[in-house]
Amino acid sequence: MQLLSRLLVFPAILLVVAVSPAPGASGPLPKDVITTLEKGYGQLSDLQADFSQYADMPSFHREDQSTGELSIKKSGGSAMFRFNYRKPKQQVISNGKTVWIYVPANKQVITSDAASLFEGGNAIALSYLTGMGHLSTDFSASTTGNGRDKKGNYLIDLIPRKNNPSISKLQLTVSAAAVDEFLASGKVNEPFPVISSTVYDQMGNRIRIDFSKVRVNRGIGTDRFNFQVPPGVEVIKNR
Repeated sequence: MQLLSRLLVFPAILLVVAVSPAPGASGPLPKDVITTLEKGYGQLSDLQADFSQYADMPSFHREDQSTGELSIKKSGGSAMFRFNYRKPKQQVISNGKTVWIYVPANKQVITSDAASLFEGGNAIALSYLTGMGHLSTDFSASTTGNGRDKKGNYLIDLIPRKNNPSISKLQLTVSAAAVDEFLASGKVNEPFPVISSTVYDQMGNRIRIDFSKVRVNRGIGTDRFNFQVPPGVEVIKNR
């Protein structure tokens, strides 16, 4: 269960899309919000942020809350990322070729081939993390409710155009200041304007991630995305 909730994180933070606007939307259209995201990601080379994660998993009769710090780095065609969970203490790390899932309490690390892990629906995550993919044909977009949250930020729903085993809906909260500034000036000064992201799967489970203390383009070294197996830790290869 812990492994499932961790793996579902990846689709929750991925979006480089350009989609058609929903008719009748007030304020900026979904395409304006997505364009802001897309142009921001184009300026992004690396990212660090704190996050709070809430998983509601009715199909497993379970809820899960956790916090941590994430790091992402674009490096050619590789997806490099690191999720350090503070509570419960776990790590999910990839150098673009291998993914390590380390659970200190179990004295185990699970290793997977990155390409295999992101097969099928999870390829959406790989496209975002590498910054190489355009997902304009994969989603339709509409506003959520009146298109705003209580703080005035923009809410959009993204629905896969084709059946996807990992995602039935992706819901984003995007900084209103970032979108409004882009519409006024044509420039994006926030490469990562996502405030929160919620993934819904086909079984009714959902995982929400709220982002804070976002730092971008700080020049994160590639060594941060490698993992050295501690002494006495069992290595389990996921094939």
